[in-house]
Amino acid sequence: MRREVKYGLIGGSVALVAGVVGGFTLFGGSDGSAPQAVRAADAKSGDGGPTVPTGPLTAKEVNTTTQMFLTAWQSGDIDKAAALTDDPGAARSALTSFAQQAKFSKVTLKPGTPTGSKVPYTVNTDIAYKSVKTPFSYDSALTLQRAKATGKPQVAWQPSTLYPGLAKGDELRTGEAEAPPIKAVDRNGVELTAKDHPTLAAVLDSLRTKYGNKTNGKPGVELYVHRAKTADSNKQQPDKTLKVLSQGTPGTLRTTLDAKLQAAAENAVKGKKSASAAAVKPSTGEILALANSPANGFNLAAQGSLAPGSTMKIVTAAMLMDKGLTAPDKKDPCPKFVTVGGWKFQNLNKSEIPDGTFAQSFAASCNNAFIGHAKDLGDDDLTNEARDVFGIGLNWATGIPTFDGTVPVMHDAQMAASLIGQGGVRMNPLNVASIAATAQSGSFRQPYIVAASLDNRTFAKAARTMKPDTASNLKALMKLTATSGTGAEAMQGISGDIGAKTGSAEVDNQDKPNAWFAAYRDDLAAAAVVPASGHGGTNAGPLVRAILTAN
Repeated sequence: MRREVKYGLIGGSVALVAGVVGGFTLFGGSDGSAPQAVRAADAKSGDGGPTVPTGPLTAKEVNTTTQMFLTAWQSGDIDKAAALTDDPGAARSALTSFAQQAKFSKVTLKPGTPTGSKVPYTVNTDIAYKSVKTPFSYDSALTLQRAKATGKPQVAWQPSTLYPGLAKGDELRTGEAEAPPIKAVDRNGVELTAKDHPTLAAVLDSLRTKYGNKTNGKPGVELYVHRAKTADSNKQQPDKTLKVLSQGTPGTLRTTLDAKLQAAAENAVKGKKSASAAAVKPSTGEILALANSPANGFNLAAQGSLAPGSTMKIVTAAMLMDKGLTAPDKKDPCPKFVTVGGWKFQNLNKSEIPDGTFAQSFAASCNNAFIGHAKDLGDDDLTNEARDVFGIGLNWATGIPTFDGTVPVMHDAQMAASLIGQGGVRMNPLNVASIAATAQSGSFRQPYIVAASLDNRTFAKAARTMKPDTASNLKALMKLTATSGTGAEAMQGISGDIGAKTGSAEVDNQDKPNAWFAAYRDDLAAAAVVPASGHGGTNAGPLVRAILTAN
């Protein structure tokens, strides 16, 4: 039944290769007469003036410049430290803000053993705020480079030189926190903590930053990373607490999550090198679970941007049936090859369903049955269906940072590839779970994790619902897939109102495709992705099954 296309992703990829210069012991032993790094080559200036050094920095240059920079910073000579960087203005501003906002005193900087032109160092200091004083230490690193104009060594300035992970506009601050701590609870009042649910740590930070002041809590005094504000609230990263000087009083914040389903999702992805899952309630749009592996990594479940592969056929099938181009029992053959825009598409293993119905092609996930309809479609038909019926690409107001999917208008072969979830189509498990939820209920309900009444935000609304015949036929197709198609193994023995769709999205320079699975059971829809693992039903299916059977 595995008829996922062997699809070569249209487009290229870029590989970044970094060079490394040999290391040495900083501030020790060598006077530079026998540097361990390659000495700079001489290059004469065009007007016969002095030579400008080029090539990798020598050990002595790295040693001397690092010592000068750290000594100037430690002594409070900000102008001198900034002048040793490639961006004195930005460095001066950041170092000044650092001294004023972080409330650090008696800063001691201790360099470690460099790797080429990168030098790690340790910061030891005291945080002094009003009557509170406490020690604090952390590790960071600086990178040196040769100035093109003068050939002199300089610090390659970036915000993370001051503290790991700082981005442009971020600041270290000590003072009363901008929001009180929260006691996040699930839909049934069960407390959700980062200790019990480490994969929710970033989500809980986001909820605290955005909604802590809307609870009855009181802020404490903390050292924290204050994030620069972004124009798009969906991309706003939360402040990050680094050290608590005095405890605040947590305020209770109710979420839509379900602790039981959350635990099931976490257990399902646990131990995998990379995997993510999400679950939503079709009748309301409430987010019931978000899980990622690694647990402390990027929130791929809600913010990821990956080709969804054949799970996109849920949207494509609805569009084709809405337009009257096919129906479950209509003859809709799936040939071995289809050519669109000069590109020849081939099913996996050159398989085919020469006299099959659309239902058979959907259940077997036979790609060329879908790609074959490219000639019947306008460039924006899939984009419109995804947005106007399934809510993909609208600005979701979920309550946490999310990527809300994109189905761009494409042409010729790229448009054909979009029909099977490749090309420019990008989604994450939350988006795909929402698509499955829309298929189950017949209408899009925007996912959310806290009530809109907390901040009077407006939920995204789709322009229309599916036509009644389309809605019922789509559920029939997904049920067939769950009972006798590519999703049958993962859905075996699950009762109720069920439906499923598998997906395998190929990626350039990746041996195995990203495995996807989307399904629903009654008023619960879920989706999962396991990157670089293979077939969707085999690899992502068990994750979704674990969620559907935990309810």
